[in-house]
Amino acid sequence: MSKEQTRYSRLANITKLINTNLELREVLSHVVTAISEEIVSCDSVGIYLPQGDGTFKGFVGKPEFINGMTLDMQVINPELDHLAREVIETGKTIYIPDTSVDHRPDQGAIAAFQIKSLLVGPISYEGELFGLIFLFDYGIPMNLNESEIQTVEAYINMAAVAIRNSNELTRKENLIAEKQLLLDVSRDLAMCSSMQEVLDKCFSYISRVMGNSNIGAHFIDPLAGRRIKPARLSKGSDWTEEEWMKTHSKIKIDHSEDKMFQEVIRTKKSVLVPDVMADPRPNHDACRRFGIKGIFMMPMVSIGQVLGTIAVVNLEGKERSYTQASMQLAQSIADTTASVLSNLLYMEKQELIIQERTFELLEKNTELENAVKELQRISREKELILNSAGEGIFGLDREGFITFCNPAAASMLGYDNKESLIDQSYSGIFKRITSFQPGEQPNFASYIENNNTEYDTDEQFFREDGSRFPVEYVVSSIKEDGAIVGYVVTFKDITTRKLMEEKIRYHAYYDSLTNLPNRVLLKDRLNQGLAYAQIHGEKLAVFFLDLDRFKMINDTLGHSYGDLLLEEVARRLSDCVGKGATVSRQGGDEFTIILPSVQNEEEVIVVAERVLEAFSRPFNLNGNEVFIKTSIGISIFPYDGDTEESLIMNADTAMYKSKELTGNNYQFYTSGMDRQTLDGVKFVSALYRAVDHQEFVIYYQPKINYLTGEITGVEALVRWNHPERGMVLPGEFIPIAEEIGLIIPIGEWVLRGACEQLKTWHNLGFKDLDVSVNISARQFEQRNLLHTVNSILEETGLSPGDLELELTENIIIKNTEGTLKTMEQFRESGIKIAIDDFGTGFSSLGYLKRFPITTLKVDRSFLKDVDSDYENTAIATTIITLAQNLKLEVIAEGVENQAQIDFLLSKGCTSMQGYYFGKPQSAEQLTNLLLLGVKTR
Repeated sequence: MSKEQTRYSRLANITKLINTNLELREVLSHVVTAISEEIVSCDSVGIYLPQGDGTFKGFVGKPEFINGMTLDMQVINPELDHLAREVIETGKTIYIPDTSVDHRPDQGAIAAFQIKSLLVGPISYEGELFGLIFLFDYGIPMNLNESEIQTVEAYINMAAVAIRNSNELTRKENLIAEKQLLLDVSRDLAMCSSMQEVLDKCFSYISRVMGNSNIGAHFIDPLAGRRIKPARLSKGSDWTEEEWMKTHSKIKIDHSEDKMFQEVIRTKKSVLVPDVMADPRPNHDACRRFGIKGIFMMPMVSIGQVLGTIAVVNLEGKERSYTQASMQLAQSIADTTASVLSNLLYMEKQELIIQERTFELLEKNTELENAVKELQRISREKELILNSAGEGIFGLDREGFITFCNPAAASMLGYDNKESLIDQSYSGIFKRITSFQPGEQPNFASYIENNNTEYDTDEQFFREDGSRFPVEYVVSSIKEDGAIVGYVVTFKDITTRKLMEEKIRYHAYYDSLTNLPNRVLLKDRLNQGLAYAQIHGEKLAVFFLDLDRFKMINDTLGHSYGDLLLEEVARRLSDCVGKGATVSRQGGDEFTIILPSVQNEEEVIVVAERVLEAFSRPFNLNGNEVFIKTSIGISIFPYDGDTEESLIMNADTAMYKSKELTGNNYQFYTSGMDRQTLDGVKFVSALYRAVDHQEFVIYYQPKINYLTGEITGVEALVRWNHPERGMVLPGEFIPIAEEIGLIIPIGEWVLRGACEQLKTWHNLGFKDLDVSVNISARQFEQRNLLHTVNSILEETGLSPGDLELELTENIIIKNTEGTLKTMEQFRESGIKIAIDDFGTGFSSLGYLKRFPITTLKVDRSFLKDVDSDYENTAIATTIITLAQNLKLEVIAEGVENQAQIDFLLSKGCTSMQGYYFGKPQSAEQLTNLLLLGVKTR
């Protein structure tokens, strides 16, 4: 196997290792091994990764020991090593053949290891620096040539991709772990029934996240002038809670004077102070008494109100540093805790209020009972008491007629004055008693004595106009000489409290932005729907929807516009489903629909089509018209699961399958999706094997001058000769090769093979032939592409003018400035550039003037039905005329019949290729055709 083939195999093997999720050190070890085997003159190869302090520390390399030091003991400091700093700043590889005349490297290291020559390169990908690589000798210069440097850079690119993938995988794993932890926090806190339990759970999770158990909570007491008081200490703290409380009491901390507490409460944002004595905000005296070195303080905020703070402290001798991610996660735990604490505090407050009001009302009723006994004697005093009471009060005789009332009662019941209520029947006020059917209504006195002996908060009173309002009320008996002669009713309008309770209940089950059911209510309704479907033998469908490009709306227009879009999406989805269905917002831009009582799949398809139709219209966001599509996954009970979790998960799986169809599509879940994933893995593995075993072949499609009938050139087309499936066309494997990076070794193999074959034809006497080779986007982005192409031309003995590189429109507009620079370099080398499939992309006509293009290729789609399709005729004519006016060569692809030929000739286009002249052929078949001198017409 040649040196180039060995390199391609190594590159392919490293690409395979990168995509098999191996541990990063193992992959980078293969990169180091490959470089050391390629660059035999190099005595040492080392990869150094960045540290938090700006230095780079050794990670992997060969040899493992240098002068008794392991690689991880070696640190590169860019402040001292000016060569490393220049590599970082320029992003370019620097080779120093003679270190004695170049003082940029760290002279201490040069002297210690007797380094004569040195190469330092940046390990970067898409502008992001992941590390540095060092190659050097121990006394004998490496004498690297340009080709060897380019080889090292190719392996550096592999190292960059490996580190990038490892970092991305680590980030995703951390994100999943954080999301799971927050779900666990929400679940565990929801099970707590007391503030003590809530805080203990909160401290446990924050301790796990921050790696520190010294945690304390302070609450704001609204009844004590919003004074801040210590509440609870973590069980794992170095202090006991008793000592902690006692110390607070001794030093008498005034938190209103503590700038750090006040800043956290005012801004509702967390604050980190690594060294409390170097920062004026904390209370230095308190910090000394508690032995605090550093502090991270978070607010507990619920519905815009600050309940208190949670502080994580570093005690003397136990300093810890925290990452931004850990602090953000800790704040999320504090936010979740605040929400639960708010509900508990509200419930406790309501219970205290009810108890206090009950006690107050009972006391007042006792006073009123004594006053009624002496009614005739102290009527004036009675009137004064009744009129001054804020609660509504009225008296009833044993038949249920009102005998007296105060102004507050008349006002709350909608009467102009209290006299209007006198002699009115109880039935005009009480709801529960008047709900009996005629003839069933009990004796009023009997009902009151048997059913209203305790304070009642579950009642509604009627106003004079017939409207109702909720009340708290109590009925007390009026006795004279031991006999009941009447009753006193004291009541209070609790409409405001009821509305607040309803609001709290609403937000527990509904999304505050869209007013759709949230995940809690969705789960409840889905479980109810499943239970009903199981009992009655019915089906149930679950839709899982995700908005395509939603992040782009937030990034470009702002989150307020993203919220407007989510509200409009919620309205449209609600309009798409019938009665009994549930539309829910899962979170972010994800929505769920439950369709109960489904009879067949057609019913589900009708709703899915209706949803897609709703997304076909633009969304108007405050004058900004945007088009947003959605991807839908559908699962059906009982086929795709019998639990809430499995149905949503499978619908989510189907949704991701739908996304592969480029948006605004729906997919039903099938068990085959898992199989398709397995087939995809096998296909990728087979593609790696194909590179190792060189299973690819090159076919050549002739390019014809129709006027002479001669073959003027060929286009090289790669095919995969699969050992089991036979010949696989490019459309099936090229996109996958592009995605996983194998397109680079495949593309270079095709380029080399096509040039070698063209040289063979030239040697047979066909010197006027040239060859066209397609270049993929990923190949074109390689920094060493020009060097690779020139090296192949030099090795095969071809002139640059014999080679034409074909690019698609979308490649040239992806990175305009970078593309222009690369294309100009190819032009200076004499290599021709053709634009393939012109007219099918999104490029501007201005690119044709700006870029150094030699040839335009008219796409086959514009020649279809050219004799009858006016639009295709107009487009093809425009492209040909444009090329001729710009002095560009033009060639038509996909020529299949005489009508197309006649049209092209009428427009002055004589260069053609297509099945009319012959299908792509093997090199042997085309050689025979050339040797026979066969004309193509």
